[in-house]
Amino acid sequence: MGNCLSMNKHFEGRYEVELKYRLTSRVQFLALLANKNPEVMHEDNLEHDTYFDLPDASLANQNKSVCIREIQPSGIMLWIVKGPEADRCEAVNINHVGKARSMLNTMGYHQVLEVKKLRSIYFIGKFHLTVDTFEGLGEFAELAIMTEDESKLEIYRQELLSLASELGLFAEQLETRSYRELIHELEGDRL
Repeated sequence: MGNCLSMNKHFEGRYEVELKYRLTSRVQFLALLANKNPEVMHEDNLEHDTYFDLPDASLANQNKSVCIREIQPSGIMLWIVKGPEADRCEAVNINHVGKARSMLNTMGYHQVLEVKKLRSIYFIGKFHLTVDTFEGLGEFAELAIMTEDESKLEIYRQELLSLASELGLFAEQLETRSYRELIHELEGDRL
């Protein structure tokens, strides 16, 4: 069982193929997952994500995001950059969340969103799976793989679709919007 993302090959690469599904039954999904004897990285950790952008929203306009993530109780802290391509994702371990946030503020970035979720991470072979719970938003499973090899993205996408089917996940549950988009929609509905 790993306790640090930097020590785990599952999280290395510039590209990430990720399929996100809205769960109809977390219990049923976890039972099917358990049948595959996954390796457990951690279960039910609280992830606190702080998203940043420039005042003119230039990152969002370029389909990019910058996020500082703190995971407790595991103690993992990450700087994550996604985009502009849907499969582009890079993350690096950091040692001090407060200083990273301060550095972004010094460079002119400001906080645009704060997200907290309960997350469990599992490994099945070369793939990593996350099970996320958001208050007010629901429960989700993400099946993913990171790679440096852009030529393998479509092959991995097909393999993940096959794995999803084995885990009882179907096309109508597929969620293509980011958590950030889903939260903005939810907040917009409350206004």
